[in-house]
Amino acid sequence: MKATQELESWSNEYLAQGLYKQDQVTNADGEEADETTAQKLFVSGQGNYKLENPDYRIFIFGSYEDDRFSNFKSQTTIAAGWNQKLWEDDTSSFDYSIGPGYSFAETQAGEDFDSVIVRGAFNYAWFISETSKFTQTFSTEIGSDNTKSRAVTALTAKISGNLSMKLSLKLDHNSDVADDVDSLDTETAVTLVYSFF
Repeated sequence: MKATQELESWSNEYLAQGLYKQDQVTNADGEEADETTAQKLFVSGQGNYKLENPDYRIFIFGSYEDDRFSNFKSQTTIAAGWNQKLWEDDTSSFDYSIGPGYSFAETQAGEDFDSVIVRGAFNYAWFISETSKFTQTFSTEIGSDNTKSRAVTALTAKISGNLSMKLSLKLDHNSDVADDVDSLDTETAVTLVYSFF
């Protein structure tokens, strides 16, 4: 779920994502059983305070991620800094954020990876037609212990009224992981999207 809010002095973004997956596996006794193979929760919010030029903003950001099957049991980030909308017209838009912050992380083994970070992010949208849109988002959080990056590429096409179909590819990367854990996590999805406004 993604929501945006435009106020006179603030431009806000909220995101909540969850993933739960079960697969049938064959256990040591040769019997088939359901096993949880993915369980993830991610929530984030960013508030952009508009300055005299509303395209220039000061941002504050926070996120929390809980992933049962990644190297990190949980990752929490807070950051603040500069946000700027470079352009927004009938065909495309682009904005970026950059600033310092702090990351709190705990591995599955119970180790703490807390550090000062620098967070950078951008959002790009291309309005292909009245019924289709391409979006690309990217963020990275560079710290002394770990660099966490996320990229989401999506193509959305309107089906009817407020109902759309979305094809997306998400890449999550952590630079410092255990030897038996992949540093890159990929997720491809085809979803139905309903716009309330």
